[in-house]
Amino acid sequence: MKGILFAIAGGLFIGLQQVFNTRLGERIGFWEANTFVHGTGFIFTLLILLTAGKGSLSKLGEVNKLYMLGGVLGVMIVFSVMNAISANGATFTVAVLLITQFVAAIIIDAFGLFDSPAIKLDITKLMGIVIMIAGIIVFKLKG
Repeated sequence: MKGILFAIAGGLFIGLQQVFNTRLGERIGFWEANTFVHGTGFIFTLLILLTAGKGSLSKLGEVNKLYMLGGVLGVMIVFSVMNAISANGATFTVAVLLITQFVAAIIIDAFGLFDSPAIKLDITKLMGIVIMIAGIIVFKLKG
């Protein structure tokens, strides 16, 4: 149950962040907004680390270097989403993002990529993707 609540909170925060970032980017520029967003995120995270951090930054050298690209991916995510929302609106953009994330997650799970345990891909998962794509097509139809 705790995991579901975190997923719901994450979905809410992502939905808000995408729109907030886009509006900020439309006013000050997308790269400027990206810098501001990640700068304020860094400050907030640093404060949490200093007050509640329980991990070990000294173990950073033990981590696969590929996994250290999360910040770079974050910059590209924010930039891509801001531009997508400006062009397509929030609802359609989020729908496409969800399907893309779902497909990426299925591929990662199916092949056990990035140290993830392999999870068998079955027909129900494929049908789920098809239904989601059909839902976006129906949503986008002009009526």
